[in-house]
Amino acid sequence: MSQNNHIGRLGIDTRKLGMWLFLVTELLFFGGLFLLYSVYRSMYMQAFHSAAMEENIVLGTANTIILITSSLTMALSIAAIRRGEKKMSSVFQVMTVLLGALFLVNKYFEWGAKISHGIYPGSPLMLQTDKGEVLFYSLYYVMTGIHGLHVIIGIGVILAMLLFTRREKITSESFVKLENTGLYWHFVDIVWIYLFPLFYLIT
Repeated sequence: MSQNNHIGRLGIDTRKLGMWLFLVTELLFFGGLFLLYSVYRSMYMQAFHSAAMEENIVLGTANTIILITSSLTMALSIAAIRRGEKKMSSVFQVMTVLLGALFLVNKYFEWGAKISHGIYPGSPLMLQTDKGEVLFYSLYYVMTGIHGLHVIIGIGVILAMLLFTRREKITSESFVKLENTGLYWHFVDIVWIYLFPLFYLIT
């Protein structure tokens, strides 16, 4: 189907507009969580700092590099399909999926280490801990957990785009689906770039 079939009266592709509107709602959602974090941090600044000292900066940094690289491979996949390079676009999409999966594996080990040490909401250890630290870890699990869910969804969508690309439903003439997927993936990466300093580099 031609790209022009989806151009609205204002000359804007309705599929791109729909994606941008969706991302605005996502931004409002995460913005509310960031605001909640800021309020509690201002109330329990020292406790948040102490809790953040226990975070694994190495894994956090590695995951930041992984997601930034995945944004690059996603962008390269779109550039490749625009040039009509179906195979190269598919390769970059696979690389993006693998990087996203690696991010989740790192997060699994990070969460697992914390849980094995009793650092999770409602644990006996947390019940004896300062309220500020409990709030820090509660926000940590909620915000990184929701972000991880978005990564899983993104991986699923990219796999669907990979299938569409191989079946030539995504081509150099019709690639908005892949572009919209790229927008979503970049948004997920940007959210992590904000989460990383809030939970790992807090001072």
